[in-house]
Amino acid sequence: MTAEKILTRSFERPDSHTLDGYRASGGYQAWPKAQAMEPAAIVEEVKAANLRGLGGAGFPTGTKWSFIPKNHAGPVYLVINADEGEPGTFKDRYLLERDPHALIEGMLIAARAIRSATGFVYIRGEYVEPWRRFSAAVRDAYAAGYLGRGFDIVVHRGAGAYICGEETGLISSLEGKKGWPKLKPPFPAIKGAFGAPTIVNNVETICHVPHIINRGAAWFAGLGTKTQGGTRMYSVSGRVARPGVYEESVAITLRQLIYERAGGVTGNGRLKAVVPGGSSAAILTAAEIDVTMDVDGLRNAGTMAGSAGVIVMDETVSIPEALMVVARFYAHESCGQCTPCRESTGWIYKITHRIVEGRGRRADLDTILDVARRGAGTTICAFYDGAVGPYISYIEKFRSEFEALTEAAVAAAPRRVVVSHA
Repeated sequence: MTAEKILTRSFERPDSHTLDGYRASGGYQAWPKAQAMEPAAIVEEVKAANLRGLGGAGFPTGTKWSFIPKNHAGPVYLVINADEGEPGTFKDRYLLERDPHALIEGMLIAARAIRSATGFVYIRGEYVEPWRRFSAAVRDAYAAGYLGRGFDIVVHRGAGAYICGEETGLISSLEGKKGWPKLKPPFPAIKGAFGAPTIVNNVETICHVPHIINRGAAWFAGLGTKTQGGTRMYSVSGRVARPGVYEESVAITLRQLIYERAGGVTGNGRLKAVVPGGSSAAILTAAEIDVTMDVDGLRNAGTMAGSAGVIVMDETVSIPEALMVVARFYAHESCGQCTPCRESTGWIYKITHRIVEGRGRRADLDTILDVARRGAGTTICAFYDGAVGPYISYIEKFRSEFEALTEAAVAAAPRRVVVSHA
C-alpha cells in the first residue's frame, strides 16, 4: 500500500513555502470553488469526506463545524492549534515550514464554512523557523489579496506550555490569561475565545480541506477506512532505520509503517514495543502491531491514534526507564489546576524513579495502577487521562520488567539479623 501524497506532494520543491511555489503546485484553486459554495455545503462536503481531527481527539471535523450556533449575530473565531507539544510528534512543523499557504487556504475555506472573519494561529513558542515561514506566507497572502477581504489571520506565539495544546487551555492563553483549561460545557463552539463561538482545529486537519474541495468528498473518503477518510502524516522515531515523517493512508497497518516505510527495527533488530500516537497513547507490544492506524482501529486495540507520533522500541530499551521519562514529562507539564493531576503526576514520577533506581517495592506497581485509575475522568481537561494511558499500559504489559527491578532491590538490601536474648 502506497498512498497518494497529498499534504507532502510538494515538500521536495525548494520554493514550496512561497506563494509562487504553492500556486505552481495547484494552490489557491480550491478557494474560488469554495466561494461559490454555500457555507452549509462546505460543511456537508467535509462531513462526507470523513475528515477527522488529526491533532489528538480524532473528532469528525465537519460535525464540529456544524456546532456553531446557526443564528449567532456576533463574531465567530477560527483557531488553529499549531502548538504540537506531544512528545514523538513533529509533523505540523513540516507543514508550517514547507507548505504554509496550504494552511492559509484551508483557513479561508473553513472560515467561510463557519462564517468567521478572524482566524488565530497559535504556534508553539519553540518553533522559530515555522513561525518565520508562516508569518512570511501570511504577509504574502495579504499582498496578493487572499487575506484582508473579509478574513484576517493573527499569528500568536505560545510560551512553551504543553497544556496549551488542549483547546481550552490554548484559548485561555490566547486571551492573555494563564493557560489553564476550562470546564466543558460550554464547549468552544458555543462559548470559546473572548466569549464567542470558536472552532479549534489542528494544522494538518485544515491543510486537507483545500484538497477535499478540489477533488471531492468521495475521493478523500475512498483513501481511508469506512469511518475515516484520507491520509495523515506519521512521525516515526526511535529504533528504526529511517526515522522521519511519512504520509500514508489511515488504513496502513502499524507493521507496514515500521517495516515497509521506516526500514525496520535497528538496535538488536527485535521489536519490543511501540507507542502509536504520541506519548499519551497506551503502548503496544510487538504482537499487537497488525492494526490499522486510523482512529477506530487503534481505539479497538486499546490505544489511540492521537497525534500519530510513532515511537519504536527494540528489546534493548528498558520499559521502566521509558515510563520514568514519560512520567517526568507529565509531572513537569501538569498545569496544577486540578488536585488529582497535580498530585498524582508528581508522585507517580517519584515512584517510577525510585523503581528504576532499584529502591522500589512490588507494592509500588499496584499503587501506581490504583492512583491512575482513581484519577481518570476526575479532572477539567484530558491531560491526566492522557497520562493514565502510559502509566497503566507500560506496567500491565511489561510488569515482569518492573518486578525484576523491585526484586533486585530486595536482593541487594542488607539482611536484618535478629538476636535472641532468650
